[in-house]
Amino acid sequence: MPIIISVASGKGGVGKSMVVSNLGLLLARKGLRVILADMDIGGANLHILFGMFHPPSTLTDFFSNRLVTLEDLAHPIVKPLPLRLIPGTGETLITANLQHAKKKRLIRHLQKLEADIILVDVGAGTSYHALDFFLLADYYVAVATPDPTSVLDLYRFIKLAAIRKVLTAFLARDPIAEALLDKDFHSVTEVLEAVGRTSESGVALAQQALQGFHPALILNRMTAKSRINTLHLQQLLKQYVGTDLSVLGHIPEDPQVQRSILKYLPVVELAPTAPAAIALDQIAANLLNLVKQRGAKPDALEEPRKLRA
Repeated sequence: MPIIISVASGKGGVGKSMVVSNLGLLLARKGLRVILADMDIGGANLHILFGMFHPPSTLTDFFSNRLVTLEDLAHPIVKPLPLRLIPGTGETLITANLQHAKKKRLIRHLQKLEADIILVDVGAGTSYHALDFFLLADYYVAVATPDPTSVLDLYRFIKLAAIRKVLTAFLARDPIAEALLDKDFHSVTEVLEAVGRTSESGVALAQQALQGFHPALILNRMTAKSRINTLHLQQLLKQYVGTDLSVLGHIPEDPQVQRSILKYLPVVELAPTAPAAIALDQIAANLLNLVKQRGAKPDALEEPRKLRA
């Protein structure tokens, strides 16, 4: 089974898709079979960053059963590298109100793909779609800028993702499920207290659901004047959400990034010596180290492969 890494943000416009496209290319250069999956339901644009303006097929074809498997949607994008892209959906009614059964089918098929690493580009915001696609992964990455609103939205996103993770642990369990699903919670503590009032044994299950929830942060568009207290953010998440937040790296403000977007090329390809490209290369290395430290599944992460022809 592939390693799934989800990449999300609390708000749009922070450079999430730019990060995904560049990390995907960097990991593929190491010989890893990489698939980029655009799960921004209704607002997909990852394919455009590679100059793919009219994908021959998208997730809409999968949801409407015109294509049976996700393998049929995984298009090669940077030959001869082992890098493929699953384009996301357009603004269609079938995806705007995606049924839970279709979402579960998508997750099952995602886990069956022939790949070493799948990078999931999750839509911004805190909809159920965004939270569920973020939580389907083995590893969680969040992208933010130093802007105070971006940091606040990031905190909200991680908090709600943690709450959602606990609640979904009880979806098939009664009476705990009935006691939780009709309530609105503002913190993980409130969820645990509600679980405790219904079932003492349920508290342990809720805590277990959070054990593997350790998001990693990438800060984008950093400047010499940027002021962000990551330590304070980490303390807030530990105190009110009960989760640890690590920092994968900082990407500096760099005009080459905007130039690369206009050229439909990842910045690590267009300007490999640019400050942002160098930072992304280090973040890719940090991400692989993080995966290895927490127990990588594929042997491919231990020994980089020769690039496939």
